[in-house]
Formats: sequence, structure tokens, C-alpha cells
Amino acid sequence: MSDAYVECLVKAKTSLAARLLKYLLIVLAVVSGLYSILAVDFIGFLGMLLLAGGVYLLNLFTDVEYEYLYLDKELTVDKIMAKSRRKRLCTYTLERMEILAPVKSHHLDSYRSRKVKVKDYSVGRQLQPDLRYTMFYEGGEKVILSPSPELIKIMKNAAPRKVFSD
Repeated sequence: MSDAYVECLVKAKTSLAARLLKYLLIVLAVVSGLYSILAVDFIGFLGMLLLAGGVYLLNLFTDVEYEYLYLDKELTVDKIMAKSRRKRLCTYTLERMEILAPVKSHHLDSYRSRKVKVKDYSVGRQLQPDLRYTMFYEGGEKVILSPSPELIKIMKNAAPRKVFSD
């Protein structure tokens, strides 16, 4: 049993629509609150509370980070919502992994035509240079990750024929 342990934290991109909706809800909550103060209206106060709750929930589900934890030939992916809640999404073992390579690698050419379920646990956008990796797992799952170079190095040491860093 090896003592390899690496953590990697990745902030996912918030969509433009979610950000605009959040700002719209904030403006509507402020307007509703001002209306309830000026008109001494209970319905405006109730509307402000509902809109503020909507802003809270929207922020909870759009402020997302992914944490990759590699320990003893297992890669665990956790979802951290608004830096307050954590949810374990999945655990992958290196023995069942088929390949892990950069998204645009030529090593993935034979895998591109497969019809598989895609799970994206990456930053959600293409950066320059593109540091995202694609993992095919047990023939039925394509996982997109944004691992650190240290995580790739440890995984390559554990499974050198399955992990490519081009």
C-alpha cells in the first residue's frame, strides 16, 4: 500500500445567466424592501424575504468548487457548494480507469467516437493553455477534470500505461 496523498481544489465557472439572475434578484429584493419600508406594506416585506431566500439558494448552487483527493490508487471527487456544504460525488479506482490524458491529446483519438455518459468536474471553460484532462472509466463514463500537475504526476507513477501528460 503506497502512501500517495494529493489534494486539488478547483473553482468551477459560474454561468453568465446565473450571475445575471442573482444580480436581478438582489435588485428586486432591495426594491421590494424599500417599498415595504416606505409604504409600510407587509406583502412587500414578504416579497423581500422570498427574493433574499432565492438569492441565497442561487448562490449556494452556483458557487461551486470541486476537490480531487487522491489516496492509495483512488481518486475521490467532492463538490463544495458556497464554501459551506460538501457532497461526495464519486470515487474512481485506477485499476478500472482506461485512460487519463489532456483533453486535446492524440491518445484519446480512438475514444472520441464512443457514446458515453459525460461528467464534467472541471473549471467549466477552456483556459489558455488548456489544462483539463479527460478520463475514460470502465467504458461507460467520460470524466473531465482539471487536476494539478502534482496530481497527474502521482497518478502517472501509480498507473504509467494509463496516464498521459503529453
